[in-house]
Amino acid sequence: MAATENRTGARLMDRPEYPSKPEPLTCREDSTVAAAVADMTERNFGCIIVVNDDEKVTGIMTERDILKKLVDKGLDPAKTKVSELMTRNPRCAREDDQIIDWLRIMSNDRFRRLPVTDENGRIKAIFTQGDFVSYTWPDLLAQAGNLAKAQVMGRFPYFLIGGGILMYALAMIIVLSVI
Repeated sequence: MAATENRTGARLMDRPEYPSKPEPLTCREDSTVAAAVADMTERNFGCIIVVNDDEKVTGIMTERDILKKLVDKGLDPAKTKVSELMTRNPRCAREDDQIIDWLRIMSNDRFRRLPVTDENGRIKAIFTQGDFVSYTWPDLLAQAGNLAKAQVMGRFPYFLIGGGILMYALAMIIVLSVI
């Protein structure tokens, strides 16, 4: 089991930044893309979460969706509905899910934004790949240190032999130079 899985606080909701994450930007499926983009631009968000009347997640529209499905096709953002561009039923995490599980899923399935919902399916936060990178850096550095230590310790007998030979050679040089 990896070190990150053993660590307490490995749930999404236990991340130090979780309580202070900005409230996710939401809209309805019948919103225009122009209105959604205006909101995204105003708040400098890369996506908008699409919710129904019960505030449950039904989709997500990202900058990439806008680029590939609207701009590339020459659609009018004032007439195009979010429902035409959004990714329906996106993968959503629960607040008490394990970080390491979602890190793997996002990496394997190649998506960058993870809506996090409460037990009722209502949006609570959005985690991005950047959030996960900040989680993994300390672990990666610790693993690199442990690997380096293991490499040195695994070869310790060779260092002793090499050091012994070096000491003998130096002693011989000194003895021979004195004689």
